[in-house]
Parts: sequence; structure tokens; C-alpha cells
Amino acid sequence: MSVRQAGPAGGPAVVLLHAFPVDGEMWRPQLGGLSDRWRVIAPDMAFAEPSVDAAADEVARLLDDVDLDQVVLGGLSMGGYVTMAFWRRHRDRVRALVLADTRAGADTEEALARRTRQQEQVAAGDPSPVVDAMVEGLPGDYTKEHRPDVMDEIRRLMAGATAEGITVALEAMKRRPDSTADLATIDVPTLVVVGEEDALSPPGVARDMCDALARGRLVRIPRAGHLSSLEDPDAFNAALRTFLEELG
Repeated sequence: MSVRQAGPAGGPAVVLLHAFPVDGEMWRPQLGGLSDRWRVIAPDMAFAEPSVDAAADEVARLLDDVDLDQVVLGGLSMGGYVTMAFWRRHRDRVRALVLADTRAGADTEEALARRTRQQEQVAAGDPSPVVDAMVEGLPGDYTKEHRPDVMDEIRRLMAGATAEGITVALEAMKRRPDSTADLATIDVPTLVVVGEEDALSPPGVARDMCDALARGRLVRIPRAGHLSSLEDPDAFNAALRTFLEELG
């Protein structure tokens, strides 16, 4: 895994897992905004095989490489799927969790069909229609209408997606297990964040996840969609900072 880091080497560690179809650079606002106190680590997840469990094991190996026993682990969208897989497989290494704009349930038939169509588009030789659809479909309406700089950044981040990377990540998401029952096993503090305009993992889904958690807290980000950490980094960072400070 390629890794971005910021903050004090000996500080409490926060590992953030990125969404699809971007890489760890999506967390640049958090690397800059939280590194005054916390060691923030944002890896690029490379799926050696189409499995969120395998990706979670890679994250565990990363922690070994950087000599970290226990961390606050968070993920947005696809990163949230890997975060939940990490909890199932390596929960002793989790101090707290952050689940942002994600869902515990497996793909619906509609979502499976959409991902398969996207794979077929990529296999036809041009990933740009898939990327273009994500650029338009992930941010909220407010961002699309009033934050042209954010939209430019989202396009730039997604432009680096490769056909192979898109295909294997889609397959990993299609194959991921339903994690709904796992929510009841999560006994560490968990921050659930959702953009109020998130159409893919809407606030109702986030509320249901939070209700299933023993120590969950829900924060809604106004005027943000599925990429809340990019669309309103100040609000996202404020929620995450408050959560981390309360951990001590």
C-alpha cells in the first residue's frame, strides 16, 4: 500500500480508508486539518484480489509495517466496507471506528446490476463513462451547484482511476458480505457521519446503523452528498475532531 501520513509520529493514530473510485489523496483535507494533534494515515487500497476481507488484512499488515498496535479506523463508502471487514477480522486492533457515507447491508439486486454494467463499460475499453457518472452521482446538489472548486477536485481525483482498479474494486464491493449483524458486536465508540444529500447511503441508512451500535453517534453534514469529507471538510473535520478529543 502507498501511504500518506501527517502529524506527530508518537501521537494517537487515525487511519482513513478511501472511497471508490479515488485513492487516499481524498483525505488531504483531513491530513492537513487534524495533524496538529493526531497521526493521520491515509493508504491507497490496492485490491490484490476482489475481496474487502483481503483489503482489511492488507490494512492490518500496514499497521504492522508502521508499528501500530491499535488505531482509530475510519472509512468512507467503500472504505467503510473495508472498515467493517477489519472489525470482523482484527477487532483487537481497533480503538474506535468512523463509518462515513456507507452502509452495512450487502448490495441490493439493483446495485449489483449497476456495478455489473459499470464493469461491462470498463471492459469495452473506456472507463470514462463510469468515472463521469460517479462525478455527477456522488456529490450532493448543493456541491454541484455552488462548489465548483470541489467539483474540480473530485474530477481530478477520479481521473486517476484505472480500468483494472475500477473493475476489481467493483467486484470486491459486489462480493462483500452483509455486515448488518456485525453492528451489534461493535463495542467501541463509533462515529457515523452522513451527508444530508447523500443519495447512495442516505441519512436514514446512517440512522439505522447508528441505532444498532452500542456506542454510536450520528453526525449529519448539511449541504453535502456521498463525499462529505471532500464536500465540506470543515464540518467533517469538526465532527471528527470532537469525536477524537472525547476519546482522550
